[in-house]
Amino acid sequence: MHLTKTAVDKMLPHTERPQTFYRDDQLKGFAVRITANGVKSFVVEKLIEGKVRRITLGRYGELTVEQARKEAHKLLGQIATGIDPLAQKKAEKLSKITLHDVFQNYLKARKQLKPKTIYDYQKQFNLAFADWQAKPLLAITKDKVLKHHTLLGDKHGAAYANSAMHLLRALFNFAAGQYENAQGQSLVQENPINRLSQTRAWYRVTRRQTYIKPHELSAWFKAVLLLKNDTLRDYLLLILLTGLRRNEAAQLKWSDIDLKAKTLTVLNTKNHQPHTLPLSTYLYDLLKYRQATSGSNYLFPGTGKGGYIVEPRKQMAKVIENSNVKFTVHDLRRTFITVAESLDISAYAVKRLVNHKMSHDVTAGYIVSDVERLRKPMQQITDYVLQQTKL
Repeated sequence: MHLTKTAVDKMLPHTERPQTFYRDDQLKGFAVRITANGVKSFVVEKLIEGKVRRITLGRYGELTVEQARKEAHKLLGQIATGIDPLAQKKAEKLSKITLHDVFQNYLKARKQLKPKTIYDYQKQFNLAFADWQAKPLLAITKDKVLKHHTLLGDKHGAAYANSAMHLLRALFNFAAGQYENAQGQSLVQENPINRLSQTRAWYRVTRRQTYIKPHELSAWFKAVLLLKNDTLRDYLLLILLTGLRRNEAAQLKWSDIDLKAKTLTVLNTKNHQPHTLPLSTYLYDLLKYRQATSGSNYLFPGTGKGGYIVEPRKQMAKVIENSNVKFTVHDLRRTFITVAESLDISAYAVKRLVNHKMSHDVTAGYIVSDVERLRKPMQQITDYVLQQTKL
């Protein structure tokens, strides 16, 4: 039929179909689509690259019949000259995707990120790229990356600058796989962060190797025992004698402790694999006493939002002052590993004790580490530490 205002006003949908089409007999490809609930829209239908494509022009009422016809003429003319309006529209939309859009989609896609990791990413993103968030992703060039990396290094330090660019590289890699044009080509043809590698502009950052040395253990241990805050005291001792990460130890619940089997289990680990450790005699006695006097679900309760202890710098400063041994909580994990290696405990046992993955080691894949096989090395480490402290 010839599409006119009168004809469109009289059109009714076929209730048994989700949508009904009325096509114009004068302009081939121009049509009206009516949904089952009566909403009328103008569309253009045309064969593009061997496929029938349907382009919505707009709703009737927002567009008149004549306005829609003119727009249809225009689109059909573009298609006749080899232009794909759908691809063009998608390309325009892709070109407007901002760094902020990519970051939000990145967080949504990575469903297994822990809340702490998300918090750290957001904090770094908002600080390092505060002025870039509204930028179209494609406007971030290699030269801008190089200059911004230098700026971050001057302002926040080499390690921070490198870390921020690692996050930006991850966002570009995500965008390369997430966003495609109508031809299936990636939005990101090359990651601009590659400029830092190509020009060797990454800062050389030495990994921290700090730990409590054997001759310092006695003073440190005694200073910890002098703390009036027994929660922090036992928290620091447990990390030193298990090598657990800070948050792994802080979030332990009594349901994770099996005093009968003399084990503890960390469920929320960095590599997403439950980590069960045997308790040395010293730790067994420590936890048995704590459980008898505990009034919380957590081994180490705190006043923070999570209900468990957070790193209490004031109390740690007292230990440093009284022992003259500077340390961070993660230094205790490094100390545990260093002691284990010094005792000639096998590399596989050490990795198992600290829950490091051995995915690239073929031999390790055949080794089944039962928790009881770790009891002897765990006790050796505790005995060594206690010997150094002369307790």
